[in-house]
Amino acid sequence: MLQFQPPGFRQSVVQTSLGSIAYYTQSHRPESWFPANSDELPPLVFLHSFGGGASAYEWSKVYAAFATTHRIIAPDLIGWGQSAHPVRDYQVADYLTTLGEFLQQVSEQPVCVVAASLTGAIAIRLAIQQPHLLRSLFLVCPAGFDDFGQSAGRRLPLQLIRTPLLDSLIYTVGATNEVAVRNFLERFLFARLERVSTEMVAAYLASAQQPNAEYAALAFLRGDLYFDLGQYLGQLTVPTCMVWGEQAQFTSVSLGQRLAQLNPKAVQAFQVISDAGVLPQLEQPAIVIGLLYQYLRGL
Repeated sequence: MLQFQPPGFRQSVVQTSLGSIAYYTQSHRPESWFPANSDELPPLVFLHSFGGGASAYEWSKVYAAFATTHRIIAPDLIGWGQSAHPVRDYQVADYLTTLGEFLQQVSEQPVCVVAASLTGAIAIRLAIQQPHLLRSLFLVCPAGFDDFGQSAGRRLPLQLIRTPLLDSLIYTVGATNEVAVRNFLERFLFARLERVSTEMVAAYLASAQQPNAEYAALAFLRGDLYFDLGQYLGQLTVPTCMVWGEQAQFTSVSLGQRLAQLNPKAVQAFQVISDAGVLPQLEQPAIVIGLLYQYLRGL
């Protein structure tokens, strides 16, 4: 899926206990416009959210803006994009483990992590477990999807999602054809449907159609990865900024404000982006770039 990343970026791979993680970073080609010493720049890690077709493409409109000041590291998480897709019942522990292993291999110093949605919530838990790995967090709509005991993400009856064969059919119909992908982006993830581009649909399709891609996606859809982020936020010590799309579905601004208020010492900023859904990094990338730039300057 290198074709969906900005010009001047290459794909690299590291091995974890659950398989390979592919990630995107600056090219070393002489004609590249990036600094020759990009490997020596402070690391900036971008983690995509979960959901059918998710991948590092989600941050592709943002991370190139920081390529002259930071070493960009944008992985496809285990089970997504072009990383390994082990056939297993995915759990939060799988991502805590593999993300920890990944960060230790790609950086010898603490990193600033930029993450979204459920992955942002997992990044918070990783920062609590292994604070030495993270310097700071910049999170877009971070939520555990079972926050304060209220399930936010499940849209289909659980008995359907957990029925063998039927669950795979649901994934095939809902995530691996162009009409369904476009419909989902327009109806649920974006505030304005006209902002969904042909390229976005193609990138999500390419990820969703990878062999065994349904296992991680169905784990998310079933709620196997959900948890109450509120039970963990009070333990966070890593400096954090939260950004929220004003029209985010499933996880509202009021939920985000309630979460942020649990630990105002760590959550040092909370910013609402108007006229944006749950993916402002794709829908309003210029605003996200500006907010992230401002945040990084203040560290």
